[in-house]
Amino acid sequence: MPTDVSDGRGPDGPEIETVKIHEYQAKEILRRYGVPTPAGEVAETPEEARAAAERLGSAVVVVKAQIHAGGRGKGGGVKLAKSPAEAQELASQILGMQLITHQTGPQGQEVRKVYIEAGSDIAKEYYLGMLLDRETSRIVLMASTEGGMEIETVAEETPEKILKVWIDPAVGFQPYQGRELAFGLGLAKDVINKFVRFAGALYEAYMQTDSSLLEINPLVVTKQGDVIALDAKFNLDDNALFRHKDLAAYRDPFEETPQEREAHDLGINYITLDGNIACMVNGAGLAMSTMDIIKLHGGEPANFLDVGGGASEEQVTDAFRLLTSDPNVKAMLVNIFGGIMKCDVIANGIVNAAKKLELKIPLVVRLQGTNVELGKKILAESGLAIIPADKLTEAAQKVVQAVNAA
Repeated sequence: MPTDVSDGRGPDGPEIETVKIHEYQAKEILRRYGVPTPAGEVAETPEEARAAAERLGSAVVVVKAQIHAGGRGKGGGVKLAKSPAEAQELASQILGMQLITHQTGPQGQEVRKVYIEAGSDIAKEYYLGMLLDRETSRIVLMASTEGGMEIETVAEETPEKILKVWIDPAVGFQPYQGRELAFGLGLAKDVINKFVRFAGALYEAYMQTDSSLLEINPLVVTKQGDVIALDAKFNLDDNALFRHKDLAAYRDPFEETPQEREAHDLGINYITLDGNIACMVNGAGLAMSTMDIIKLHGGEPANFLDVGGGASEEQVTDAFRLLTSDPNVKAMLVNIFGGIMKCDVIANGIVNAAKKLELKIPLVVRLQGTNVELGKKILAESGLAIIPADKLTEAAQKVVQAVNAA
């Protein structure tokens, strides 16, 4: 059965409909469901880091930068300390640093918290993760002996090292599935039952929190034969957060761009990307297609923005203000399919927003659907330098040409 191996990110950054949380928060959740993790405490100052290390009483502690990105160790954000004093010193170096990893981009992310965790006596590292396989409508539980490595790299270079079992949500995780993975990983007899219990608890955590992705990388077997989560990554489905007020409180606005914070307050689905062509689209699928076709024609989308199926003129103005507040934006593409949202309403919103904000960048608009001819007439008679397009390919070509000309 096929499935994609994913780290929870979309092609250009975060996966669209998920909320990320910090490692220390992920481990708080795991402990609620009986998933073993090392003892640890979060700290926001070097002094707090030292006090945490003293309370843990471990011969070695790990000082871990807390940002929403993988590759923290390679970027210098994970260090070993052999004393509380050393933990304080390392925390002083990590806190406030602009940590750059393969997931943050070249700008990096400022570290505002560190996690002080008791050291573990590691014998072997593994990978364990689960996500929804949309092709089979089941949860796929994946395991690999290549713990600590990027799972995408393993999938590309040595896919045979990724073991998979598919869990029917009507039945739930079954112990035989855990044993199948344990045997495939070559675990010792005295570890197999611990691994099965670990995997079962992990499945409960995944299901009960309405997660879209849960990764333990690495999962470690200690020299004492214990199975513990040395690292943890949750992506929560934001469509289900109304059921989890406690998890919604885990949101960290400092991990978001100013535009993402404003979008959250406005109730707009928005994610910042690295390009210079702003996109305003209704519908997540159409938005993804719009970004793809911009890239196909040599452009780079600056964002994902879904205004939803029934945006008002006021919401269109809010979206325009949000998009133009990004200094990297050099042109804008509006791609609307009018169903519930009528094209004439959108056209009026576009005209009013462009005039109110005194829009200076090229604006390409493609409208299709309900009242499309009336919408096109409103745009044509607006007196604004709006570049019309009928087809999506045409719209992408025109906006890329406008950026190149500018």
